[in-house]
Amino acid sequence: MLKATLRSFFAHKGRLLLSALAVILSVAFVAGSLIFSDTVARTFDRLFASTSADVTVTAKKEISESVPSGMAQNVPASLADRVGKVDGVARAWIDVSAENITVVDRDNESVGPTSGAPTIATNWYVTDRSPVKLTSGREPRGPREALLDKDTADKKDVAIGDPLTVLARPGSFEVEIVGIATFTTTNPGAALVFLDTPTAQSRLLGRADAASAISVEAARGVDDTTLKQRIAAELGSGYELDTAAEQAESAASELGGFIDVIKYVMLGFAGVAVLVGVFLIVNTFSMLIAQRTRELGLLRALGADRRQVRRSVLTEALLLGLVGSTLGLASGVGLAAGLIALMGTFGMNLSAAEMVIGWGTPVAAYVVGVGVTFVAAYLPARRAARVSPMAALADVEVAGVGRPLKVRAVVGALLGAAGACALGGTAASEETATASSLLGLGIVLTLIATVVAGPLLVRPVIRVLGGAFPRLYGPVGRMSQRNALRNPRRTGATAAALMVGLALVAGLSVASASITKSFDSQIDKTLGADFVVQNGSFMPFPREVTEKVRAEPAVATLVRQRFAPLAVRLPDGRRVETTAVAYDARLDEVARVTYASGDTAAALAPGSLAMDVEYAREHGVRIGAVLPVDFPGGRKAELKVAAFSDMDQSGGPGMVGGLFLGLATVEKYLPDGQEGAVFVNATEGDVRQLRAGLEKALEPYPQVQVRDQADYKELIREQIAVMLYLVYALLGLAIVIAVLGVVNTLALSVVERTREIGLLRAIGLSRVQLRRMIRLESVVIAVFGAVLGLALGLVWGVAIHQVLALEGLAAFAVPWSTVAAVVVGSVVVGLVAALLPALRASRMNVLAAIAHE
Repeated sequence: MLKATLRSFFAHKGRLLLSALAVILSVAFVAGSLIFSDTVARTFDRLFASTSADVTVTAKKEISESVPSGMAQNVPASLADRVGKVDGVARAWIDVSAENITVVDRDNESVGPTSGAPTIATNWYVTDRSPVKLTSGREPRGPREALLDKDTADKKDVAIGDPLTVLARPGSFEVEIVGIATFTTTNPGAALVFLDTPTAQSRLLGRADAASAISVEAARGVDDTTLKQRIAAELGSGYELDTAAEQAESAASELGGFIDVIKYVMLGFAGVAVLVGVFLIVNTFSMLIAQRTRELGLLRALGADRRQVRRSVLTEALLLGLVGSTLGLASGVGLAAGLIALMGTFGMNLSAAEMVIGWGTPVAAYVVGVGVTFVAAYLPARRAARVSPMAALADVEVAGVGRPLKVRAVVGALLGAAGACALGGTAASEETATASSLLGLGIVLTLIATVVAGPLLVRPVIRVLGGAFPRLYGPVGRMSQRNALRNPRRTGATAAALMVGLALVAGLSVASASITKSFDSQIDKTLGADFVVQNGSFMPFPREVTEKVRAEPAVATLVRQRFAPLAVRLPDGRRVETTAVAYDARLDEVARVTYASGDTAAALAPGSLAMDVEYAREHGVRIGAVLPVDFPGGRKAELKVAAFSDMDQSGGPGMVGGLFLGLATVEKYLPDGQEGAVFVNATEGDVRQLRAGLEKALEPYPQVQVRDQADYKELIREQIAVMLYLVYALLGLAIVIAVLGVVNTLALSVVERTREIGLLRAIGLSRVQLRRMIRLESVVIAVFGAVLGLALGLVWGVAIHQVLALEGLAAFAVPWSTVAAVVVGSVVVGLVAALLPALRASRMNVLAAIAHE
């Protein structure tokens, strides 16, 4: 049996190749994502471990800052002398750094990275753990000199002697590059500017007696933990202390979010490849077994029992899984190397020579590849075991192919009903978490139900889709339609591969179109300003920019917006950390705010705040209530609730409760904040003049843009488009595997119908007609999968919209252009998939085909 199994496997290796491709793709994405994420994590672990000080002292963060406010939490520079006297300290020095800066050249072009990595200005202080070393020029001395990292200098063509302008929180200042520093470790993609310590303190922090942190080196023989305890005993509880290991762990956890995004995206591709590949493998083995009925019957007649036959088929699947997993693992290494090279184009210089392949990667690769193939082949193997010895005497298909679909009908109906109930519960739910859980359950159940019940829909749907074939193509069209109807199980499984990808695309396209429409509606309802001046990456910007805007003669109204991290104590006893938004008093002139109680004047009055009415109702907050509020830096206040807003929109991540208050109140407690945006109205008739003036005045500040309502909507669309690109990439992967599935099915179907094709050719069917028949069969199967996928995806899209509505995104939209493109694309997929099988069928020798066994 083992010899027979191996001979059978190698005899059909060409037919199994397409199924192996599905395994290779899924394993490659799993292995590639794990290798890449492990490599990045290991590289940065070494970076953080080798560059962190033994102990670092920073200001205590009483309140987390989920939305950047532009404030700097510093420590006194004199703390370095105090820490330096602690027993076990070899030396202590001042660290000064600022991330929210922009550096421009003489043409007002930013020299920072375009990949989203920060531009960091810091003080130049050389230690054994410095991540850079001076490779040309000299150290900076005085307020007009600076160093630049070599990677940035090379990319932006900056040389020693070139002038740069640094736009920092206290204000902008010019420097001359006097030296170039080269990274000695992995460059994380950031641009680094180095100043001498006094200049960094005054220009970056705005105070000559402040520091961002105090770094400490332990004396020989003193471990970090012991030194941390001694320093903590000296300083008390007003500071945060971290050892080198804790610093590295904290930095790695912050980086982990970026790594996880890439990992989960790639695992999403792997999941789609696995799911679609299952249908391909099931179809392949089902058809191979159907074509080997006589062979399996002979094995039974020679004494093989059912268990041996089943084991033989599963062994073939195991071999396919091993081959596919091995090739997939190798492809995954190549994919990870490609990602590492791609990161290099963004400035993150990882080394492919240091690629990390942990023991978990090959284990996961083989578990996925072998497991998927084994599970997918199990049902065909059971069918193979049912072949009777008598089948060796007649050319019959495997028992069960033509069985009634009653079991599928019952199971599909039950799963579909359960999925529909879950999606209905999504619509009825009033809690986002509950609705999201029900949505996920409903999607899974309805997907399984559609796959299970798909064969039941083959005959009614394909009769409609292919109804025009007989009239348009005569007997060829009629035969193509009947070929697609011949085996509903096979047609359903083939179409299911395409259906899964299109359902995802349709559902997420509806979601993105609804989000876009909702934001457009909210902008129309709430934004009344002619222009908004805002950072391109939504980071705060210096007040210097605001003053440039204010100086424009065509400005009639200017309203500043700032974000303020705070913690509020609610009447129900909860202490909630959130981010409030602060505005100038003339907010009503640039925005349309609706209130359930109170008005803008009350909300922005000194010592007052406004809150979302629903949030207030949940926590027992009433108008006139005085709430204790904690601001960063230990500042405390008691603010009166003077208004309830009723905006029917989400405040966004980290902005719980929809709190907003007057800018005068925030400046009293947080005087160092920066603007998050500036809203501007033009004097009557001067809108175009104002825009031209603002753009000219803000040329030295490339980090900010001037936007009107149309620009703002386009910005939202661009951000949503990122999600769409992922959706389209998933679609592309699903289509590739679906094409493989249709090609595989048609190729095996041609082999299965060899004698039939020979007879058709013998009675006059031309090669052109034969190719057309197979193409039409392929197209109708692809369109059938597209129809199921679109129908399922639109239902999912409606349910997703219900979840979005709970977050204030209530508008609903269907991207009909995408729907139409998918239908047209499915026709193209069918035509492309039929090319090789149709060509092969048309080249058959007629007499050899008629004599085929």
